Amino acid sequence: MSAAKRWAVSAMTALCLFLASPASAHPVPFSYIVIRTQPDALELTLVAHAYDVAYELGMKPAANVPDLSSIMARSTEIVPVLGKRVVITADGQTLQATWAAPEAMPERDSIRLRARYVLSRLPGRIDIATVMFPYDPVHKTFVNIYEGDAVTAQAILDKDRAAFEYFTGTRQGALAVLQRFVPSGVHHILIGPDHLLFLIGLMLLGGTIRQLLLVVTAFTIAHSITLSLAALNVVMPPAGLIEPAIALSVVYVGADNLLMQGGRDMRAWTAFAFGLIHGFGFANVLRDMDLPSRALGWSLFGFNVGVEIGQLFVVVLVAAALGWIRSRSAVAGRRLVLVGSVVVMLAGAYWFVQRVFFPGGTA
Repeated sequence: MSAAKRWAVSAMTALCLFLASPASAHPVPFSYIVIRTQPDALELTLVAHAYDVAYELGMKPAANVPDLSSIMARSTEIVPVLGKRVVITADGQTLQATWAAPEAMPERDSIRLRARYVLSRLPGRIDIATVMFPYDPVHKTFVNIYEGDAVTAQAILDKDRAAFEYFTGTRQGALAVLQRFVPSGVHHILIGPDHLLFLIGLMLLGGTIRQLLLVVTAFTIAHSITLSLAALNVVMPPAGLIEPAIALSVVYVGADNLLMQGGRDMRAWTAFAFGLIHGFGFANVLRDMDLPSRALGWSLFGFNVGVEIGQLFVVVLVAAALGWIRSRSAVAGRRLVLVGSVVVMLAGAYWFVQRVFFPGGTA
């Protein structure tokens, strides 16, 4: 580069620096909430940076650190603005807070607020919801929950995750976990056609009540094992492998029904072997539900119970329907095995192609 070009570049850089206005970027885009549980109350402490508080009061500070004294001069306006941004519910009931006067924290360039939520008893489930400063899309609120002197839960809330559910370490908390996860298990099995079609495929050949119960029990034990292992992060194969494998298990069951010509009934072993794969599929759903770390055992138990309730509901209905058809006509029963098995195979093949070649959907 010639001397003239170097001089021109240097001059342009200096001009840009001279003309640049001071940045007024947010210095600390974080706020902090601490909740301490008491037998008769929840004690909440909120710490917010002075910049955010000033902005919400309409002061729109030009400097990164506004004058705390000017903010505190308008302290009576802070609670009406920020207090309504924090919503606490206990066992589904919204709690009303009693807020103390704001306090200045000069050492942190922050404002501290304290609130007390009166309880009739310690609830089983506490929900915290907040988008503390909506004007700032990157703002995050760090939540710590204490029982006694121990931190029992932590969460980060922002515009993409505005709520957090917490289960207390009490009998009410265990019951709340079951109330949360048992219906989730029922819901998942009823909206999971691949899991249900796998079971229905195994039942198409009929059999005694003992044989069908053995099949369902083998499937239950197997998927409970891998569901627990995955939820505990012991082993978790990628969904890109598990979901196609579940589809292939459906294809296998349909094909096995068509090829089976007497001999020993191996359906319980089939249910167990492929149930291990289906358990990882259940785990993918369960992991997305943000399991409570301190109540992991109860949540796994509740979800499994829900899955079994849903399974038994479907199994009883399908077994009754198949038994009724066979009792009316043996020919119809044989045709049902043929047609049903083909449908099972086609559905499994469709899911396999979709999950391998169009994992993001065809639309």
